[in-house]
Amino acid sequence: MTLPQSRSLPLEGLKVLELGQLIAGPFATKLLGEFGADVIKIEPPGTGDPLRKWRIVEEGTSLWWHIQTRNKRSVALDLRSSEGQDVVRRLVQEADVLVENFRPGTLEGWGLGWEALSELNPRLIMVRISGYGQTGPYRDKPGFGVIGEAMGGLRYLTGHPGQPSVRVGVSIGDSLSALYAVIGTLLALQERQRSDQGQVIDVALYESVFAMMESLIPEYDASDQIREPSGSSLPGITPSNAYLCQDGDYVLIAGNGDSIFKRLMEVIGRQDLGTDARFAHNDGRSKHAELIDGAIADWTRQHSREEILARLDEARVPAGYPYTAADIVNDPHYLAREMIQTTETSSGRSLKVPAVLPKLSATPGRLGQGGPPLGQHTEQVLDELGIDEETRHKLRKGGII
Repeated sequence: MTLPQSRSLPLEGLKVLELGQLIAGPFATKLLGEFGADVIKIEPPGTGDPLRKWRIVEEGTSLWWHIQTRNKRSVALDLRSSEGQDVVRRLVQEADVLVENFRPGTLEGWGLGWEALSELNPRLIMVRISGYGQTGPYRDKPGFGVIGEAMGGLRYLTGHPGQPSVRVGVSIGDSLSALYAVIGTLLALQERQRSDQGQVIDVALYESVFAMMESLIPEYDASDQIREPSGSSLPGITPSNAYLCQDGDYVLIAGNGDSIFKRLMEVIGRQDLGTDARFAHNDGRSKHAELIDGAIADWTRQHSREEILARLDEARVPAGYPYTAADIVNDPHYLAREMIQTTETSSGRSLKVPAVLPKLSATPGRLGQGGPPLGQHTEQVLDELGIDEETRHKLRKGGII
C-alpha cells in the first residue's frame, strides 16, 4: 500500500536545535525531522559528529550517517568558543526544542544550561539525554548505551545460563532513550499549548532500558526471585523458543496461547500433551517447559525449516526464523509494506534505507536525502540569523565555523 502524500507534515514549523552527537540525541531529532521539524545539527568544525566515521565508511562517510542524519541541516560551529556559544544563543531564541546528549554539566560550563537558555526563550523545551540523568550520585560518570543496558537489567538476562552475558547487536539503550526523548518532547509541546511555557525533559539511558524490564522488580519484591538468563527461551511463557531443524537452520515457535498450544501439539503429533489438563494454561505449561520444549524439538529435527513454517502457518501457529539483512530486503511483506526505501546521498549514490515510522495515514513522514556534508548549511543558517559578513569573516578566521 502506498501511503498518501500530505500537503503538510505534523511537525512542520517546529524548529529543533541538535547539540548532540553519535546515537541517542541525533536519533531523537531524526524522528522529529522525518515528520517535518526543521532540525539544525551543530557539529564541530573540521571533524563533525564522530558517527560520520562509524561502522562501514564509503566515500569518507558512514553509511549509517545517511539514516541518522536525513532531513537535517548541518552547521559547523565550535561550541567551546564564546563566539560559537553566542550563535547558539541566537538560535535558541528562535527554537522550539533543543536536544543535547553531553555529559551533565557540559552545557552549563559553556553558559548554555537550562537556566540561561530559558531566560532567553521561556517557551524552549530542552531535552537532555545522558547515561545516568541530570541528578543523582552517578550523574557525572560517562555512560554509553552498553553501560545503560547493563545497569538497566537487560545485559544480565541476555545470553545462556552459566555463560558470559552478550550484548544486543544494535545500540538498543540509545535507541530506547531516543524514543523516550521524542515522547517527552511531544508531551511537552502539548503542555506548552496550555501554559505557553517550556520545560526540561531528563532522559537517562539506564532508565530507558529499565522501563522495558517488565515484571523484573515485582517478581524480586514478592518472592526474592532474580530473573536469570535463559538463552533462546522465555521463562514463564511456554512454549516460546528456538528449535533446531533437520537442515541445520533454526525456527522460532511461539505456541504460548492456550488454543494455539493445542493446535501446535496436533501438528507435531502430540495430542496427548494438547489435551493434558496440566497444560491447559500457561502457568501449568511453564512448570513442565523442558518436557514440552523437548517434544517440539523432537519434531522439528525431523523436518526442514520451510516445511515446518508451512505446516505451522496452515495451523495458525506463530512461527518464524531470524532474518538477516538479505532476508529483510527480499521479503515480500517488507516490500509490500514499503519498508525498504531508496535515498540519494550527497554524492548521488542510491542507497537502500529503512522507511519512516510510524505510518500515519493522512500525514506520513518524509524520507528526504541522505545525511548532509559537514557544514553544508552553515551559511544558510547564519543568513537566517542575520549575521553580517564581517562577523562571519571573523568566525571563519578563528575556526569557529
